[in-house]
Amino acid sequence: MHNGTQAFETDRLICRRFDMTDMQDMLEFWASDPGTQLEYGEPVYTDATAVTGLLEKYISAYEQPDTYRWAIVEKESGHNIGQIALCRVYSDIMTAEIEYCIGDRFRGHGYAGEALRGLIGYMFTHTDIERLEAYHRGENTSSGRVLERSSMHITDNVERFRREGKIPEGEVCYCIERDR
Repeated sequence: MHNGTQAFETDRLICRRFDMTDMQDMLEFWASDPGTQLEYGEPVYTDATAVTGLLEKYISAYEQPDTYRWAIVEKESGHNIGQIALCRVYSDIMTAEIEYCIGDRFRGHGYAGEALRGLIGYMFTHTDIERLEAYHRGENTSSGRVLERSSMHITDNVERFRREGKIPEGEVCYCIERDR
């Protein structure tokens, strides 16, 4: 059962669907920052037109019940400081891969880990997903720290690489299974 992107909150964050009002914060706080985007493995969006196009893509994807992508909003400031998503959903085995990014100005405050804990709780409470996976490139130590501190554990491989017939080289893989 998929129910798509529904809002959830943590102590300091609201994780909700993206909307067009996110454009300015995305441009200012993370989507235009080469450090954030390249670490995240995404292109840099340098102007309002490019970010608007990205938002249109995100918003139109919400029509699919297996789309899970949240804007991460800091409650205190109301700013969209990043995103967390399931970048791949394998409905045939009820497994999904997590991705996330937090703008440079907001890193080091535990926001990525807090959003990750919220997403794990949401997925195992409100969907039939049985396994969540994530990985980071070895050189991306900040993402590695988030995963190390999470309830996820290191695993040999993730579904993305299995389906591509690859063995991770330089990537560190993590997973967590639903408690039964």
